[in-house]
Amino acid sequence: MSKLTDLPKRILIGRALRSDKLGETLLPKRIALPVFASDPLSSVAYAPGQVMIVLSVAGASAYHYSPWITIAIVVLMFTVVASYRQNVHAYPSGGGDYEVATTNLGPKAGLTVASALLVDYVLTVAVSISSGVENLGSAVPFIVENKTLCAVGIILLLTLMNLRGVRESGKLFAVPTYVFVGGVFVMILWGAYRGLVLGDDMKAPTAGFEVHAEQTGLAGFALIFLLLRAFSDGCAALTGVEAISNGVPAFRKPKSRNAATTLALMGGLAVTMFIGIITLALATDVKMAEHPAHDLLRNGTPVGADYTQNPVISQVAAAVFGDGSFFFVVLAGATALVLFLAANTAYNGFPLLGSILAQDRYLPRQLHTRGDRLAFSNGIVLLASAAAVLVYLYGADSTRLIQLYIVGVFVSFTLSQTGMVRHWNRHLATERNPATRRRMVRARAINTFGAFFTGLVLVVVLLTKFTHGAWVALLGMVIFYVTMTAIRRHYDGVSEELAAATEQLDEEEVRPSRVHSLVLVSKVHKPTLRALAYAKLMRSHRLEALSINVDPAETKALQEVWHERGIDVPLKILDSPYREITRPVIDYVKSLRRESPRDVVSVFIPEYVVGHWYEHLLHNQSALRLKGRLLFTPGVMVTSVPWQLDSSELARKRARKRAEWNAPGAVRRGPVIPPKPEKGEKPGVTSQAGR
Repeated sequence: MSKLTDLPKRILIGRALRSDKLGETLLPKRIALPVFASDPLSSVAYAPGQVMIVLSVAGASAYHYSPWITIAIVVLMFTVVASYRQNVHAYPSGGGDYEVATTNLGPKAGLTVASALLVDYVLTVAVSISSGVENLGSAVPFIVENKTLCAVGIILLLTLMNLRGVRESGKLFAVPTYVFVGGVFVMILWGAYRGLVLGDDMKAPTAGFEVHAEQTGLAGFALIFLLLRAFSDGCAALTGVEAISNGVPAFRKPKSRNAATTLALMGGLAVTMFIGIITLALATDVKMAEHPAHDLLRNGTPVGADYTQNPVISQVAAAVFGDGSFFFVVLAGATALVLFLAANTAYNGFPLLGSILAQDRYLPRQLHTRGDRLAFSNGIVLLASAAAVLVYLYGADSTRLIQLYIVGVFVSFTLSQTGMVRHWNRHLATERNPATRRRMVRARAINTFGAFFTGLVLVVVLLTKFTHGAWVALLGMVIFYVTMTAIRRHYDGVSEELAAATEQLDEEEVRPSRVHSLVLVSKVHKPTLRALAYAKLMRSHRLEALSINVDPAETKALQEVWHERGIDVPLKILDSPYREITRPVIDYVKSLRRESPRDVVSVFIPEYVVGHWYEHLLHNQSALRLKGRLLFTPGVMVTSVPWQLDSSELARKRARKRAEWNAPGAVRRGPVIPPKPEKGEKPGVTSQAGR
């Protein structure tokens, strides 16, 4: 089977890289920005719209609260960025929030943070891809008509790109991310110039619409609740900020400084774009509604189900550049593409965090292993699978998915900043240098304010979004927490059992009294004779051949040949009235163990070695089932005695031929220059390690 999948695998993800090439996959800041910050940068494409959609419940007149909500989000963004700059300097190993919480608050807090981040990464992919499909669908009707299928297809495409390696995928993502950021800044500057200098009256496509208020005359607690809900939805602009602290090991040296610089640059760009889009949306009179089909009115009449509500950024671009103009098309395409690529933040954060959790025995160890291209391939595939399921269940509807969003990220924000406060308290207790203490006190103040502010936002998010879908995210966190706890319990139990086996025990206590060897026989042929010869070399206390009587005629023929050849090993026949092979062998082995509990039963199984994948389906299936059962029987050793068929020899020759094949042009390029001998090693002499 590996031969069937080898060529497609190489075409899709490229040739395998050596482990010593890992340093070549590290990222400079210009590539790290689009790789790790594409999520918060692209969120300005939908976060302003979410604020306006929530406010539309009280009618278009409630839009005048948008600037105040924007100020609160900007303050929160600067607080989180400043706080995480302390994190990347204090914990550069890449554990991020998980490591901070585990070290300072304990394993349970760390596991809570890890559960929250894993859920948030999955939602990041689902929301970003769904939002990108909706943006692109406004220009391409086929996509909006088949948005679930398109969203799943894009997830698969991103998965393949990331399986090729983080550096290679980063180069692919850099261009559209920078085009998007540049396009938004051009739109903001050109819109400001037209409005402030030229005095143009820019109008969005929905400027003439009216918004039907679901709730009128809101005041007091109801108004506060509405504003808090709008604020919590707008906080989607902060998702992905933590990915940089989780991905510090992927940066080039000096890792902490480069990560902190990238974090500050990301915060500044995201805040500027968010403010600019909200300001232009208000200036161009954009209208948004949670249920546009009947809440948006054109000439007093609902627009109907056929109406497609375009995102805020598309409407602003139409007002500033002109609907259908060159710059409008460029920005629309870049917006859709960068929303697809925003999922890359999760594609880098989830596998890294999964690798750390696997190293700590909270997730399967396979997630700690790098793939052919030095990426954490298993984590990438797991993330893609979970996101694809979520997109399918929610029909790639970003409005529904975003209600599940940002709960996990604010859980991690709050616990991480609380952990950083304890981190600084612990270090301040022993630090005596005045300059260092001043720096620590300043950092502690930043993290204290960050913990308080993000904790307050977490409460707001839970109160305002719980019934709208946040409970699903909380359920996902609980499932991750329970699953990881169970995995850790399993690994700990296995370690305890294995550790007990290494204790210094009396040799007489661990050495079996006798070895009873069994050679499984179906007929007398070359594999059987080889297995018998090999078993005799083991010098067992007792050796016998064992055959199952499924067909009396075949069994009688076997006994006759056995006696004719004069084989000096006793042949035991077990009856099987139900024509089973595995059960009689297992029952016989267990009976031997009951008779002599200190004896070891050694079972020799002759097997064919074939060279084609389809031949595996025709041979050794009974042997596989039998071995699977014997492995669970205490005191039983299983030995496979292979017999290589001609097809296996042909397969070996084909493999050797492929290994010796030279690519076109290899001879023209000349021989490979051998590496220089190490210090103290004579030229022409291969070291033992290199053999």
